[in-house]
Amino acid sequence: MIDSFILMALIAGIGIAIVTGIMGCFVVWRRMAYFGDSLAHSAMLGIAIGIGFGIGVSTGILLICSAFAMVLFWLQQKGILATDTLLGILAHGALSSGVVLISISGLTVDLHALLFGDILTVTGSDLLVIGGGGALVLLTIFLVWPRLVLMTLSEDLASAEGINIFWMRLVFLLLMTLVVAVSVRIVGILLITSMLIIPAATARPFARRPETMALLAVIIGIIGVMSGIALSLSVDTPTGPSIVLILSVMFALGIMASGLFERLRLS
Repeated sequence: MIDSFILMALIAGIGIAIVTGIMGCFVVWRRMAYFGDSLAHSAMLGIAIGIGFGIGVSTGILLICSAFAMVLFWLQQKGILATDTLLGILAHGALSSGVVLISISGLTVDLHALLFGDILTVTGSDLLVIGGGGALVLLTIFLVWPRLVLMTLSEDLASAEGINIFWMRLVFLLLMTLVVAVSVRIVGILLITSMLIIPAATARPFARRPETMALLAVIIGIIGVMSGIALSLSVDTPTGPSIVLILSVMFALGIMASGLFERLRLS
């Protein structure tokens, strides 16, 4: 008989793995890993505001991450600085602001849990947030999948096909914001990027079509979550880092396996 807290952790982890696996493919294709990491860092300010103003952690994260994405989008359109420079300024500014706000307000906050996540403490309300946010992300991706894939392959070609690049970029940023908002409470600020990148990067050598890569990334993410939770419970290690460790091992094995398959194919 599985304990209820383990069951809820598995449900939450699988839900996050599905969403981050699919979104992670676009992050890898578009080389936006730093954006995902920066967005996660900005969540610290959202957590501080959510707790300080009593609006809830998830709501605070969603508001601040949305503002972060919109400011970045506006600055990109203005062409003031390179994107990586803007990301560094905004991310570390938001992270520092969040830590300072928590410090001066006297809030009692478990910074370790915020940074590295604590999936074993998932509650029913957390599952509702993950389920609702995840469903919205998946529905939106389903509706815009062909346009988003085409824009990822070539923005010039997508524009020639009549796709509004401006709005598609905005949709992608908002989807990333929602993914981070529903995931960071469980996975942690420092580890959410790993969930976005590692499963997709592991799946990439074995996929020839975008849909195949997305499916493989989801499967790899689910295996990583389940194995990481099992490792955490068996040897009493932090759950979030345990999940990322398993995913990292899977990536290393995948790289070796893909190299072997390539040599066999060419021989």
